[in-house]
Amino acid sequence: MQWRRLTYIRNLVILVVAIFASLFAPSFVRNGIKDCFREFQAPIDSLSSQFNDLATFWGLSSNTKRDLIEAGRDLARLNAGYQGKVIENESLRSELGRLEKMLYLPSYDKFKHEVARVCRRDINAWWQHLTIRKGKMHGIRKGYAVVYAGGVVGRISEVGLYTSTVELVSSRNFRMATCAEGDDRPLIYQGAGSLSLQTAQGEVSDVPADMSASTTHPITLVTSSLAGTFPDGIYVGKILSLKSEPDGIFKSGYVKLPKGLASIKEVSVLVPIADAKIR
Repeated sequence: MQWRRLTYIRNLVILVVAIFASLFAPSFVRNGIKDCFREFQAPIDSLSSQFNDLATFWGLSSNTKRDLIEAGRDLARLNAGYQGKVIENESLRSELGRLEKMLYLPSYDKFKHEVARVCRRDINAWWQHLTIRKGKMHGIRKGYAVVYAGGVVGRISEVGLYTSTVELVSSRNFRMATCAEGDDRPLIYQGAGSLSLQTAQGEVSDVPADMSASTTHPITLVTSSLAGTFPDGIYVGKILSLKSEPDGIFKSGYVKLPKGLASIKEVSVLVPIADAKIR
């Protein structure tokens, strides 16, 4: 009976100390505790993602020989097509390099791609942020742009050693400079949350009064280099309608984001070439 009482008192003391530390400890202590907890939690998040990958592997390995032959045939066709694209891409890159040297232009390549798997996405913050399986050890830093095949994903908001948190393009805390495709006038984009679990939207403001949009003639919104971390021309979404703002000079409207953001599994972090060389 005595040991139960001592255990109870010990647990109570630990709780009181933890509450006191969270309320009155210096900010660097609280930040240190937060970082330690994040690094402690990171392997758990990564492990569940890796187990899912392993389960998928064993699930595919149970296919019949006929299925594997058909899949190999389809993969061979895709590889042949991609090989042609690679050769074409290398040819264009060499031509671009030749023109840059001839005209004394700076190199066009400003970023390298660091591909990462999504390891965690909370249902309560589905359109606010997600966690990827790469961090400081892979050269990722806070503020880096994140993209995928369908366009903009978001921006790195927190970085651990082996995991990072991405602030999604649909989050209300996400804001950047954009422009309409084919028009370099800057527009202000901000995330606007979700309409449902499957769809999200953003808001665009400071749109010039001479622009108009409709469901039949939408405006394609792309990134602008004025955003700093994003290069020009990456797809953001479609502006389906615009309305005049109270000042009568500019317009504003909602942006329909790609559906692929709801089920994204893999992303690419844009690491500036200058930072990659320092690393």
